[in-house]
Amino acid sequence: MKKVTVSQLGADPSRFAGLISMFKEHFGGDPVRFFSAPGRSEICGNHTDHNRGKVMAAAVDLDVIAAVLPTGDDTVTVKSEGYPEDTVSLDSLSPKDAEKNTSAALIRGVLAGFKARGYNIGGFKAYTRSNVLKGSGLSSSAAFEVLIGTVLSGLFNGGEVSPVEIAQIAQYAENEFFGKPSGLMDQMASSVGGFTKIDFNDPENPVIESVSLDLGEHGHRLCIVDTRGNHADLTPDYAAIPAEMKSVAGFFGKGFLREISRDDVIKNIAEIRKAAGDRAILRALHFFDENGRVDELAEAIKSGDFSAFLGVINRSGESSYKYLQNVYSSSHPDEQGVSLAIYLAKSLLGGTGAARVHGGGFAGTIQAFVPEEKLGAFVAGMEEVFGEGSCYVLNIRPFGGAEVLA
Repeated sequence: MKKVTVSQLGADPSRFAGLISMFKEHFGGDPVRFFSAPGRSEICGNHTDHNRGKVMAAAVDLDVIAAVLPTGDDTVTVKSEGYPEDTVSLDSLSPKDAEKNTSAALIRGVLAGFKARGYNIGGFKAYTRSNVLKGSGLSSSAAFEVLIGTVLSGLFNGGEVSPVEIAQIAQYAENEFFGKPSGLMDQMASSVGGFTKIDFNDPENPVIESVSLDLGEHGHRLCIVDTRGNHADLTPDYAAIPAEMKSVAGFFGKGFLREISRDDVIKNIAEIRKAAGDRAILRALHFFDENGRVDELAEAIKSGDFSAFLGVINRSGESSYKYLQNVYSSSHPDEQGVSLAIYLAKSLLGGTGAARVHGGGFAGTIQAFVPEEKLGAFVAGMEEVFGEGSCYVLNIRPFGGAEVLA
């Protein structure tokens, strides 16, 4: 497990001082260990991981931090700033219907995943703080899951549980306990850190390749714009994407699109239309093309061709808009904040940089790579429409879940 100082984390020391005070006030006594797990930005590979595709993601410098005290009993108690306390017994690690869509479900699921894999678990108290915005596309839930896994690895397993296994356990918790059919990309990016290309063809043994990119060397910054849209009732929209993609694979008797080819789909479109519908075909074609773009992006980074990098990002965004169709919900056509933000971003960029939908889509955020000379005007222009503080200028975090030597 990576161990870092507060300085290496790039954090304001007062944030940890406040965390310690909150722990003392809520639990009494002093915490003895500190941990952090970052949010993530999907760079390319929009909605491909759940069909065993390829993604490029990067950890960012917004994170969830925890002050922790082992208790020696069979209870895990987690208090997150601004939320009620969660208590989970180590003697009851089966999914609970009443806990669906709650943080308690994620905690229980991670504990169950560790136990099922033969790792040690134990009781502890934790107080957490997060600056990873919910609904931001930066995956606050994955960061929380990875944080709990990192705590369990550090406290009870000598920090020896690999980032890949922590990510897999976190996904298991989200799928089976929380009730969200997510892929593995969010958790993997948070757990591994840096710019990471991940091939999920074998999800039990994903192929991970770290690639090095300093945006500052190319005079650009990463911006995430929160359109502050309404995320209510969007679960069916998210769930429909992997389901429709898999329905195309199912036409060929397969479970995932990665098991067939683009040519298979093209040659059988007339029959697939009858079986699965047009949108499912378009989403499948996006999948195959997006896999290719991830490879292109990795090669552009390795060769130092930043112009090609930006071109791939823009093409990924266009495909998400036209074919994946995840920029707004068809059931709420009056709410199109993401579409509006993309238009405004491209207008402000004036043919430079790149902009695309970010994360799961339908509401929430866009991603933009902005030339430094245009950064001030870009932030001001976006915040004029979406409100003060809606445009975040982020840095890439070179490591994932870590213990903090605070």
